[in-house]
Amino acid sequence: MSRRSVAGLVTAGFLTAGLVAGGLLAAAPARAAGGGHSEPPKPIEPLPVAPRGLPVELVRTLQLLQDRIARGSTQAHLAQRQLLGHIEQRLLALEPEAWAAPENVRAAVTFALSGGGPALPRRMLETGKLPEGDASLVLGALAYLEGREREARTLLGRFDPRGQPPGLAGQLALTQAALSVREAPRRAIELLALARLLAPGTLVEEGALRREIFIHAQGGDAVRFEALAIQYLRRFRRSVYAGAFRQRFATALTRLDFDSDHARVAQLERMLNEIEPEGRRDLYLLVARAGLEQGRRETATFAAERALSLAGPDTEAAARARLYRAAALIVAEGRYEEGLEALRAVDRAGLDPADLGLLDAALSTAGQIRGGAPPAPPASAAAPPAGRRQIPEAASIARAQETLARVDQIIDRTDP
Repeated sequence: MSRRSVAGLVTAGFLTAGLVAGGLLAAAPARAAGGGHSEPPKPIEPLPVAPRGLPVELVRTLQLLQDRIARGSTQAHLAQRQLLGHIEQRLLALEPEAWAAPENVRAAVTFALSGGGPALPRRMLETGKLPEGDASLVLGALAYLEGREREARTLLGRFDPRGQPPGLAGQLALTQAALSVREAPRRAIELLALARLLAPGTLVEEGALRREIFIHAQGGDAVRFEALAIQYLRRFRRSVYAGAFRQRFATALTRLDFDSDHARVAQLERMLNEIEPEGRRDLYLLVARAGLEQGRRETATFAAERALSLAGPDTEAAARARLYRAAALIVAEGRYEEGLEALRAVDRAGLDPADLGLLDAALSTAGQIRGGAPPAPPASAAAPPAGRRQIPEAASIARAQETLARVDQIIDRTDP
């Protein structure tokens, strides 16, 4: 209804009330209380709602659980595998005629792409009951889940996600993006943006946003990288997958070479200011470590100093920040002595084994820079091979990388 129409109704209401009050118009008779002649109002009938099939209901339950994962529920994450197994058993047990309904087919494909695996699509194809035009969708989903990417790209490419039911639309766009990211990253970005648009607030959006950020990072688009990273850190910082995101995010920051431009340093701080101080400190530590590993000493120094400003004076985080800063300073022009002194002042008791290895490697490197023999490491620490300046991989980073690999597999095959 237009604003003019609403205004007309309001004006008419006031006019009618004025006529009644002035006696120029008879008021409507009031209903008699307690047994008058007026008829009771008829009950309002609910709008007819078509009953949903079992596949639709079960998949909707799964999606609600997965959306809780995006909001940070570890319980939902732990329950997901059990729910997937339960739903698969229920759907595999359905009569073949159930797959003659298009809505059931699309719900089943959504389930398969959301972590259900290839068993259900195989069963659906075996029944021979699929509606005309839906077989390609099921075949494409099966090809994708079995790793036949070229075939999956051809089959699923026939379907426009915008024409699919809400439950499938975003998931299909996310899957199509995964199939095109290697050969056509720009197309993948478009599909990921579409997935976010079609499934706001869901695990589909969380996964699409996370993936799109790193495509922009690989392409060197710092502007889009910053904008989307801020969006992720504001909206999905509590996601179950946010820890792996931060690890990969730290590595991506060093690739963008934030140390070469003061404006980019400001961009970095804007992004990290979206995180609570403790999380910001940990992310700065990750950036510092990644900077060391990639030879970006200015990034490592900057991030370590920021982490130190956010850490308590006698904490493990402070010891790590001092170590990373000192390791970067020994190779900085004119700051060797400062770095060496800082290395010698690092409290070994506050470091885990991986950082102890880093300390010994940095001391060894310092000895090589000076031209003398590297100092012998403590008996408890293994010396790195002579001539190598490799920084040991932290156990936390190794664990995060393993988690990231599993998360990427979930995105590729199971992430709604």
